[in-house]
Amino acid sequence: MTPYALPDAAPAGGGPSRRERRRQRTTMNVEHEINLLVEEIRRLGTKNADGQVSVKFGVLFADEKCANLFEALVGTLKAAKRRKIVTYQGELLLQGVHDNVEIMLLQD
Repeated sequence: MTPYALPDAAPAGGGPSRRERRRQRTTMNVEHEINLLVEEIRRLGTKNADGQVSVKFGVLFADEKCANLFEALVGTLKAAKRRKIVTYQGELLLQGVHDNVEIMLLQD
């Protein structure tokens, strides 16, 4: 084992390993960003006849507050889509090309 390798096993004290702690921090950061995304979709979006909130990608991308909040808006959207919190057409959204794509909030 090199001095820089992270141990897979838990330390002798029985707590989580460094790798597990890092994974937990990353997961918490993603969850936090998704929660912020949901708040911003509610703030910028409109309700449809079914009561679901949606916002166009261009509106979300161009918003100054969102630009300051999200280091990687597209990555946060993809993570939220994988967790079935939002839905939208396509896999990768690009500014300009996909400005009119509706991002629909599926969960509150």
